[in-house]
Amino acid sequence: MASGERSEYDELRTLMEETLIKAGELIKKAYLSQTSSFHHKDKFDYVTETDRNSESLIRKMLNSRYPDDMVIGEETFSGQGLPPEPCWIVDPLDGTTNFIHRFPHISVTIARWDGKDLVAGCIYDVLRNELFTAVKGNGVYLNGSPVVLPPKNDVLHSLVATGFPFKRKDIARQYLASFQEIFHHVSDIRRAGSAALDLAYVAVGRLDGFWEVGLKPWDIAAGVLMIREMGGIVTDFWGTPEVLQSGHVVAARTPELHSLILRAVKKSLAPALGEETTLKTTHCLRR
Repeated sequence: MASGERSEYDELRTLMEETLIKAGELIKKAYLSQTSSFHHKDKFDYVTETDRNSESLIRKMLNSRYPDDMVIGEETFSGQGLPPEPCWIVDPLDGTTNFIHRFPHISVTIARWDGKDLVAGCIYDVLRNELFTAVKGNGVYLNGSPVVLPPKNDVLHSLVATGFPFKRKDIARQYLASFQEIFHHVSDIRRAGSAALDLAYVAVGRLDGFWEVGLKPWDIAAGVLMIREMGGIVTDFWGTPEVLQSGHVVAARTPELHSLILRAVKKSLAPALGEETTLKTTHCLRR
């Protein structure tokens, strides 16, 4: 990486980390005080006052340094797709249902898109005070220290995570078929409720693999970069790298585990989803 690029990426990294720590303070205060109200965005899908306050804070901090950049975020405004110019991709509170029920597994995340590719990403575990950061070509850091990966597990000893298709309960039977097939070949499966943290955990070796249906760019962008930086594999359910477009994610530390999960979802889930290759909704904001 050239010195000019390193300086630019260091600036991005610092801004993301400072922003997420501030947003994390806001989220943690609301979590501990149990004062945040919520309402339904859709059936089984919620938004809280804290989601909106967090996104407002993040947007303000990012726009103070990059006033002309678009912010693609979960809770405000609407548009289509990732733009051909630099932008930010933000999830102001990943794990909103966990937050509402006081299940202690929530995060906040920012990624940087340069118009063609992901170049930086940050995921902050608000309650455990763990800050995962990646810059393209420079690996992954946890609380400022480079991540050293543990040895890779074979498929039989792998710990895998998933997310239930709570917005697509019409495909529950197909999802459970993929679950059953994968479950029979791995050590165990977890479902914790924050896709951003699941992907961060794959990147640093706490998990060996992950799959989920219908995620959005703000759920996965930072984690996708982290896994790829650490030598892992991330594709959609058809085995293509266009995972930000489809939102159907298969991630793994090893080719063997990735192949197992991919075969299972291709067999049961992919046919139920049809040829979905684009996200129907993204949310965009230009200051």
